[in-house]
Amino acid sequence: MLKNYLKTAWRNLINTKFYSALNIVGLTIGLAVGMLILIWVQDELSYDRFHTKTDQIYKVNASIGTGASRQVWGGVPAPVAAFGLKEVPGIVTAVRVVTSYSYSVFRYQEKLLKEDYGKLQFVDDAFFTLFDFKLLKGNVKTPFPNDQSVIITASAAKKYFGDQDPMGKTILGDSKDPYTVSGVLADFPANSSIAGDMLFSMNLKRREYDGKGYWKAMDADWGNYYTTTFLQVRPDASTKVIAAKLTEIHMKNQPGIKPTDGVFQLQPLKEIHLYNPDGSSAGIQIVKIFSIVAVLILLIACINYINLSTARSMLRSKEVSVRKIIGAGRSQLFMQFIIETVLCFVVALVLAFGLIYAVMPVYNNISGKQMHFDLFNANVWQVIALTIIATLVASSIYPALLLSSFKPINALKGKISGAGNATFRKILVVCQFAFSVGLIIGTLIINRQLGYIHSIQLGYDKEHVFALPLRAMQDHYEAIRAELLTHPEIKGLSTGSSSVITSNGSTSDTDWDGKASDVSLLINPYDIDRDFMGLFKLKFAAGAGFTGIKSDTAHYILNETAVRLAGIKNPIGKRFKLHDLNGTIIGVVKDFHFASLKETIAPAIFSYRPTAWQLYVKTTGKDAPAAIKLVEKYWKQYNANFPYEYTFLDDTYNDMYKTEQHTATLFNIFAGIAIFISCLGLFGLATYTAQIKVKEIGIRKVLGASVANITAMLSRDFLVLVLIAIAIASPIAWYAMNKWLMDYAYRTELHWWLVAVAGAVAVVIAFATISFQAVKAALANPVKSLRSE
Repeated sequence: MLKNYLKTAWRNLINTKFYSALNIVGLTIGLAVGMLILIWVQDELSYDRFHTKTDQIYKVNASIGTGASRQVWGGVPAPVAAFGLKEVPGIVTAVRVVTSYSYSVFRYQEKLLKEDYGKLQFVDDAFFTLFDFKLLKGNVKTPFPNDQSVIITASAAKKYFGDQDPMGKTILGDSKDPYTVSGVLADFPANSSIAGDMLFSMNLKRREYDGKGYWKAMDADWGNYYTTTFLQVRPDASTKVIAAKLTEIHMKNQPGIKPTDGVFQLQPLKEIHLYNPDGSSAGIQIVKIFSIVAVLILLIACINYINLSTARSMLRSKEVSVRKIIGAGRSQLFMQFIIETVLCFVVALVLAFGLIYAVMPVYNNISGKQMHFDLFNANVWQVIALTIIATLVASSIYPALLLSSFKPINALKGKISGAGNATFRKILVVCQFAFSVGLIIGTLIINRQLGYIHSIQLGYDKEHVFALPLRAMQDHYEAIRAELLTHPEIKGLSTGSSSVITSNGSTSDTDWDGKASDVSLLINPYDIDRDFMGLFKLKFAAGAGFTGIKSDTAHYILNETAVRLAGIKNPIGKRFKLHDLNGTIIGVVKDFHFASLKETIAPAIFSYRPTAWQLYVKTTGKDAPAAIKLVEKYWKQYNANFPYEYTFLDDTYNDMYKTEQHTATLFNIFAGIAIFISCLGLFGLATYTAQIKVKEIGIRKVLGASVANITAMLSRDFLVLVLIAIAIASPIAWYAMNKWLMDYAYRTELHWWLVAVAGAVAVVIAFATISFQAVKAALANPVKSLRSE
């Protein structure tokens, strides 16, 4: 029986090549794109869930400040781990991770290699037992036999030692500090929030905080929020109680701290990739949007299949009637049409697999990920099974029920008009185009926000400025500066502790005249030289900048937000204290954006330093290569043991919005595909309509109807459906995208014409699709169509 079903289904597939091709192409693209999106979604949701203790691991965050200046940090003081483990019931293990910026290059024999920024980490020994990162070589119980031990990843081992066994070999940090390899770690998975190339013992960090210098001992320093702390919590323990207990310990061990500072919160490990420490979206919204897009594209493909199958039901009614008359039961007919759908799906699925394999490299490049499509991977099959079952059920049940329900007598008399089914098809076409119009509106708004990001006045000039660390050049900066400024290719030089694009951190260790005892002000400190303000063209609202005289070390410049939030009236000449240094406010700089546009402008304070560690060089687009060469000469003279590397601030700024750029590109592609699949269905329906109205068209032409009249007659109904789809989709898409824009403190405005443009695009594309078949039908010779009458 099954063989007979398959044979009949195959023959039907072959005999109706045009409609079969439309169905298979639509399903292939829909399945491939739907699965690609769901693989992306699955990758995002899989972050940090591969640890066996994931459900018990939490990151400790700190809430600082009140009101507008409240911030939630991902870093906490180092003693949180030690005291928590010792004094808080419910905590099983505590592990700290601190990013190291001590070294930028490592030497092994004659090989000198640079390590990327942020890829060196200090970790506690329990790191290797709490998490499931695989130690390929070494001992998980004693990963660091001494403080000069280092554990490197397999990739780093390959980079430094090739095929040699790295265990016991020594590398030199910045060509001077020796570290012996005590372990090799499998590369961190791409879906891990914790990553790095080299891991050092936390004891090494503890040496920096020995309590003898400016900082207190590591486990006594409650004022420095620099450790990322993970806790393993007993399953029956309350995270709220643990967080409250940690806060209580903090208050007890740091006298004078305000109740609003250092309030700790526990965030589940599996949420830290998609949620910010304060619980706001760090990507979960995009995951939700893409999940909806995947479902919409699959639905559009299913609707195509349902529409074409049901539209052709009239053509198959006589076939069904004859089958019933010779004894076929409804269940057998139902099974026959299910088998036809399954066969169509199998062909489409095989083609979809091939398409996914073909486009995966490009897809990874566009999405900025390293995803793999492996048919032997159980996770991939979860996505495939979910997609296939859902789409198969959605697209097979109704056509099979409809086709098997004809009454033979009525069908053979031609009394099946299909009018009821036509209404259902119209609803599906409206749904299909509503989805497409929604995606077009989403695409327009995302691209408009990206354009806004790149066109907004940031309050500073970053054009043609490149940055690099001074290192040993810092001791000779004045001489280097004087010589470089004699070259016309160098338009300006400055040094600073933080980039004008991003701040390195903030502190609440501030005081000023008139400050209320219950007020906290988190402020972003910048150490800058006298040229910083001029180089970046920062504008003053009051006062003036640093002049380079000795007394500038006791002067401060605030931005407008800092003055406003601190409530300082007539700030010039007023006292302000940062850390332990009392000073005088000599200037107020106008607000500028030194963070992502998702964040409102925060308070900032500028302190004078004759030279800071980071050099900024202003040049022009044309002179940039020559300016880079000029600086390189001094780099080689003073920093011969380090590779010469620089970064243009434009690139740094664009890097902040990589995620948005990837999202916009993917959205453009998905919207185009959704429209294409919708148009495939519309093309099929238009072809079918022209076929069943061929005699009506012939009579109208004989009676004098023009090509335009015939085209309008065939197009009108479809275009009305598209207009209804626009009316339905517009408010929904408007609401959804407005919600997405709320993630940005600074965002583009939504204009009505965006909806008008999206609607016009949908109408033009739909009309072009329909009119091709309509004009073809209108130009046909009426004699041929009426001959059979």
